[in-house]
Amino acid sequence: MKHLLSIKELSQTQLLDILALAKKIKANPAEYRRALDGKSVVMLFEKPSLRTRVSFDIGINKLGGHCLYLDQQNGALGERESVADFATNISCWADAIVARTYLHSTIEKLAQYGSVPVINALSDLYHPCQALADFLSLSEQFDDISQARLAYVGDGNNVTHSLIYGAAILGLTMTVICPEGYFPDALVVMEAQALAEQNGGKLTLSADINQIEGHDAIYTDTWISMGDETSLAEIKERFSPYQVNAELMAKAGAKYFMHCLPAHRGVEVTDEVIDGKGSLILDQAENRMHAQNAVLVTLLS
Repeated sequence: MKHLLSIKELSQTQLLDILALAKKIKANPAEYRRALDGKSVVMLFEKPSLRTRVSFDIGINKLGGHCLYLDQQNGALGERESVADFATNISCWADAIVARTYLHSTIEKLAQYGSVPVINALSDLYHPCQALADFLSLSEQFDDISQARLAYVGDGNNVTHSLIYGAAILGLTMTVICPEGYFPDALVVMEAQALAEQNGGKLTLSADINQIEGHDAIYTDTWISMGDETSLAEIKERFSPYQVNAELMAKAGAKYFMHCLPAHRGVEVTDEVIDGKGSLILDQAENRMHAQNAVLVTLLS
């Protein structure tokens, strides 16, 4: 494991090892206080962030490392200076690069030209750190995570891609329910279905909200992705049957609700659900730090 660009690059053993290490770090943080002693991590962010930036910054500090944050006030990576030059220069000083970019190709170039580990903190295609935190949160509720039945409802996006790869590798049963025209990328789905077959999982896609029945957890995300200029009225018209509310939770028989945040309350999810007893949103948010710390320790130890 040289980088974390996408969950699909991990074996089942590697993924389970990261989740196990994250649990150890979470339970015994003092044991890892010097895990990144003398290490410096540069964070390159093209997009705004709350959870990703704070969880990486504080997490690196808790491991005894140093974090340097660079936003892109001069434009996207590659405009003022080539991505290759960014990667090679930063590799002279830093021990790892964490990047949150618009294009996944930018992440790939950083890994190609740099000589230090690169962690994808979000791109247009994938959000592996979020998915790791999500599966860590589920694994805290299930003794055997492969027995969890997960439903994703809403817009098939970068979070969905990482979730279906992770579910397939871990052998989960996962159903993705989206309006027509908003399904995940077809190539991602084909790759995930092949991984599911290898690992004893099952991946189903449908536009029928009635397929929600028989799941332990419902996951949703914002209906409008960051930077999408589609009008809210138009989006609501297409997505309103897919709102996660108390009725849908009951129909699914779901005990848990999940969301990567930020959420549009009263839009994709009601307050009653997101603030309800079974909501895992704060577990997911906290576990961003522990899952990412496990990745950092794995890459830099």
